[in-house]
Amino acid sequence: MNWAIKLIAHSFKFKLDQIFTYFTCFPMKIKLVLTLIIFCLVSMAFSQSAKLTKKAHLNAEKIMPKVIEWRHDIHEHPELSNLEFKTAAKVAKHLKDLGLEVEEGVAKTGVVGILVGDQSGPVIALRADMDGLPVTERVELSWASKATSIYNDKATGVMHACGHDTHVAILMGVAEVLSGLKKDLKGTVKFIFQPAEEGAPPGEEGGAKLMIKEGVMMNPKVEVAFGLHISADTPEGILTYKPGGLLAAADRFVIQVNGKQSHGSQPWASIDPIVTSAQIINGIQTIISRQTELTKEGAVITLGMINSGIRNNIIPESAEMIGTIRTLDTQMQDKIHADLIRTATKIGESMGAQVTVDIEREVPVTFNDPALTFKAANWLNRSLGPEHVQLQRAITGAEDFSFFAEKVPSFFFFIGGCPKGSDPGLAAPHHTPDFYVTDSAMITGVKALLGLTLGYMNDPLK
Repeated sequence: MNWAIKLIAHSFKFKLDQIFTYFTCFPMKIKLVLTLIIFCLVSMAFSQSAKLTKKAHLNAEKIMPKVIEWRHDIHEHPELSNLEFKTAAKVAKHLKDLGLEVEEGVAKTGVVGILVGDQSGPVIALRADMDGLPVTERVELSWASKATSIYNDKATGVMHACGHDTHVAILMGVAEVLSGLKKDLKGTVKFIFQPAEEGAPPGEEGGAKLMIKEGVMMNPKVEVAFGLHISADTPEGILTYKPGGLLAAADRFVIQVNGKQSHGSQPWASIDPIVTSAQIINGIQTIISRQTELTKEGAVITLGMINSGIRNNIIPESAEMIGTIRTLDTQMQDKIHADLIRTATKIGESMGAQVTVDIEREVPVTFNDPALTFKAANWLNRSLGPEHVQLQRAITGAEDFSFFAEKVPSFFFFIGGCPKGSDPGLAAPHHTPDFYVTDSAMITGVKALLGLTLGYMNDPLK
């Protein structure tokens, strides 16, 4: 009998102690009748939800040729962060044509569409990122990017080398399907097309953080958020997720080494910032290998840039090193920051150089709310089939969807983009000229977001 009481409590949002009190007032026969009635009502509700999801999935399959066409056009015409003007215009026109309330110019080039269902319910945010990368494409496609631009004062090609073109096309498709189900929707959907996920240009604000700052989570107030990312080294048709910390926090650090300049033939008259930097680099490697408890969580320190010197026979006065720290635990994050500062400054001191370390916390850990993740896994199993839904380990990549997840319970997941018959282990990494994900992978993303949205509308956290 207890299971029935819990089901009734869950269905009508009563407190369990209230339900137990009510049930003790009735004879056993009445209890059985009430239980049967409630069970039938709940079963009908689940059945209606399943039918609506099935209808949404059928509609999604019908519009996939359009989703693929959108993806090709966006891929062929990529734009760098905070410069997604044509992409934003394409998205805004589509949302307006669907009859949605549309706001443009959010966080510079972001677009937000609001679909209000005919029935009352929660406000759900669905997010896709729009920006490309300063990468010159090498993939042989009729719709390959030929775009060029200037990045960090250097000429470069521009490419959707991380799959954001698929994210935009997927969410455009979800918007079209859900707008056709408006009369059946129990709540409101806020479609967030975000610029600058890869990071705003130097000296500019951007991305999820700026969208939140400008109020994207309000009016109407968002209750829950869902987001996805395509993965080149996961087979198409597979969806992966993890409760708790999924993606790492990303911090940027700058180490400035100030020494003493001298002629290259007289190193004893110098305080060599290049040799000092070399010692600091070696010291940094021991922070992860010898000072970090990696059985707790993974962590990475990568030095990506070093700048010093102008001529072969001049020992320069200074050197600058720039890198990234990736952590999945806030306590480990704080410790590694302290270790990095201590290691760099003490090595510098031992060499007679002055060393400063500046660390900027750029993106927090992308955290999947455990209670929401539990529900999401059930909805996805029903939508896609349990054989297509798999747990994954945390990864040290970062995502600024994490800023949305700091504000409301959120769920972020990956969909496979590696074509059937291909070896995922041979897939070109993200952010490289040979990166590729297949068109047919996008249906998994469309169906997943539809299943999550309709699932939450019928069974919210509250």
